[in-house]
Amino acid sequence: MTGTPDKPSRRQFLKSIGGFFLLPPLIRTSSLLEGEDEQICTRTFQFAVEHSLRKKPIGEVMVDIGRSFLGSPYRARTLEAPGEEHLVVNLRGFDCVTFVENVLCFGRLIKKNTLDFSSYREELQFIRYRRGTIEGYPSRLHYFSDWIEDNERKDVLVDAAEMLAGHPYEKTVNYMTTHRDLYKQLADDAFLEAMKKIEAGLSTRKMYYVPKEHVEKVQKGIQSGDIIGITTSIEGLDIIHTGVAVRMENGMVHYLHAPLSKGEVRMTDQPLHEYLAPSSNHTGIMVARPLEPAV
Repeated sequence: MTGTPDKPSRRQFLKSIGGFFLLPPLIRTSSLLEGEDEQICTRTFQFAVEHSLRKKPIGEVMVDIGRSFLGSPYRARTLEAPGEEHLVVNLRGFDCVTFVENVLCFGRLIKKNTLDFSSYREELQFIRYRRGTIEGYPSRLHYFSDWIEDNERKDVLVDAAEMLAGHPYEKTVNYMTTHRDLYKQLADDAFLEAMKKIEAGLSTRKMYYVPKEHVEKVQKGIQSGDIIGITTSIEGLDIIHTGVAVRMENGMVHYLHAPLSKGEVRMTDQPLHEYLAPSSNHTGIMVARPLEPAV
């Protein structure tokens, strides 16, 4: 490819992007581990009851739940397990996307007062898959801009970037199919063609983002619990990292996330705009605002 550096190694690429979610996971959750996940789920619901979280707005609920997972280990490659596509549950560790999905999932269930493991699994599937239905590998919302749009159609959230004086985000999205070797499931030609169609749709979709040099100016419009996707200069990718906004008492917005570089769930020491600034890969943010679920 003219004018581009040599393709980085897998390890170099992981380091450079801070643990992006489109890399292929390895191990299927056993029934023993799922029992541990159920225990964590139960403890999380108990925490919500003890702290009367249901009385709070959903964004604040998400922040409290996210903070309850501070220090949980980073776990890459957890979703694309061997065999047919199925719901993977892992509350023992998170990557950036599974952290956001689980915080949103718990927030919605707590607000609906539906506090059991079966409902948790159903809600997680609803959030993670196109129309909430598992229909093979391409039905999972692999690209985060696709995840935002599908969950907006499901009345889970609203795309808030345009409200924050966002700019049109024009990007050719094709990383998965142009790096087919990184995704074992894409050895299936039918899956490859399905993903090409999804990518083509994303590449022509009207999307908005806030350039990183404008984030400080618009942070007063960002709410606690807003889901922040970091847009990227990396060719073929829409979003490189995800997390949850936390508005501090001084009015500054910090970032609650699961970064590979730190190896655990944590909140940034610096405000979001300062976190974004040093990386040439970070171009700005997409913002998705969770909606109060129907009860």
